[in-house]
Amino acid sequence: MLKIALPDGSERHYNAPVTAAQIAADIGSGLAKAAIAAEVNGENWDINRVINVDSEIRLITFKDDYSLELIRHDCAHILAEAVLELFPETQVTIGPAIETGFYYDFYRKSPFSTDDLATIEQRMHEIVDRDEEITRGEWSREEAIRFYKDRNEPFKIELVDAIPEKETVSYYQQGNFIDLCRGPHMSPQKKLAMHLS
Repeated sequence: MLKIALPDGSERHYNAPVTAAQIAADIGSGLAKAAIAAEVNGENWDINRVINVDSEIRLITFKDDYSLELIRHDCAHILAEAVLELFPETQVTIGPAIETGFYYDFYRKSPFSTDDLATIEQRMHEIVDRDEEITRGEWSREEAIRFYKDRNEPFKIELVDAIPEKETVSYYQQGNFIDLCRGPHMSPQKKLAMHLS
């Protein structure tokens, strides 16, 4: 029996692994709609990531301070997806959320023009409108290196090499875009679109 401890001191018990989304739905439909992520044993997790050990969880909504960082992180991935759709020869490096927003570093032979930036922004809106599911996966170190070698992404290989041996190598996929990432992310993007509109 899996034991889930909530911030109010109550506990919920499950016969099988569970997600924070399922826990939110068990608590109430309003929370199920509002929850965008969860803090699980002190770490921020996706709402749909499977919890398979006894855990303390706190559900995260747009009312939480952390939600802004989550939005910015999602936007960075959407930016990278847009750039690769429009300029497939571009290599992606890192794209974190920062205190004042988000960014993604790219490598390409020529810089983006002002017109390119407007086109990229438009494509980002289109991607959000597609409401792509964002899913988390895990690789072995060898799988990750092979994946990025096949795509000629040396910057990503450097990032894989920098991950400590005992740490999980995780990635996120939305549409055709796959990126090395610790997460978490919101899914579906409809929740992001509702918040940005």
